[in-house]
Amino acid sequence: MYRAASSVDPASIEAIGRVAFRELRAAGVRTVGEFHYVHHQPDGTPYVDRTIMSDAMIRAAKAEGLRIALLRVAYHRAGPGRDPEPGQRRFCDPTVDAVLRDVEDLYVKYKNDPDVRVGVAPHSVRAVPPSWIAELAAYAARHAMPFHMHVAEQPREIEECVAETGKRPVELLADLGVLSDRFVAVHATHLAPHEAELLGRARAFACVCATTEADLGDGLPDLGALRASGARLCTGIDSHVITDPIADLRALETLERLRSGKRVTFDPAGATPAAELWKAGSSEGALACGFADAGGTLRISRDHPSLALVEDELLLDAVVFGGGSAMVARVDAA
Repeated sequence: MYRAASSVDPASIEAIGRVAFRELRAAGVRTVGEFHYVHHQPDGTPYVDRTIMSDAMIRAAKAEGLRIALLRVAYHRAGPGRDPEPGQRRFCDPTVDAVLRDVEDLYVKYKNDPDVRVGVAPHSVRAVPPSWIAELAAYAARHAMPFHMHVAEQPREIEECVAETGKRPVELLADLGVLSDRFVAVHATHLAPHEAELLGRARAFACVCATTEADLGDGLPDLGALRASGARLCTGIDSHVITDPIADLRALETLERLRSGKRVTFDPAGATPAAELWKAGSSEGALACGFADAGGTLRISRDHPSLALVEDELLLDAVVFGGGSAMVARVDAA
């Protein structure tokens, strides 16, 4: 990953972004939250235009017909007490003020663009010190911005957080006043039960990235605990190993079946499981990115062989539990 990240420049990252976003649009995606942290030159020196890489990603998304939340990542260190590794230098800033200057520039530049939101994203409790997290969260709160972080993705992150602060990651974030209905805990794989409750009490989001979590062997999140707490679920990919958003939203049920050994893990009031999963994969994901609605309509190829014997009233169930991106005909913008 570091080799690839070190090789891009503003022109190539825009070209790569267009390929990734074109694939997402073809698979049924209308809104993307871009957790963006390739900011500077490979040695860490800022470009003269400090937001040139962010601007390139925004142009790429819009060119491929997507709405984008550009989540400007803050990165400072390899871990508590550790300087950045060479491959991380272009992600990093020396001060939180440098991060906020870029966020402010992006916010002013795009505040009147209906297809762009700017958000704040401290990478993780590993990559930024607690004092940065509090200051970044205060800025995001003042501007009602989305606030995303990788949270409890791997056990080592939790161990290092406890060693540095005496608290688990969500405990620390709660104490710092970070949790809110704009907060998105990306991965949320290794939460203790009371941490799920803290997220739910704040009406925060947990963004499950099933493809990446499987690819990296991260583990299975306790989705039952998150649902019971009132935390809102949404989906992401966090990589482009596989781009299939329908499979990702289905994973919000099938992963919990694997973890719990149960064939049905939730029975939502007033909706079917398929409808609730569709909500997580569409309108809830858009809200997590700062958009008020899903922003379009996904059109399914009704003549796809997998749907040949499906009755109309069972179409959503068939798509969610037996479908994939190959069924997508197009996405119409609202």
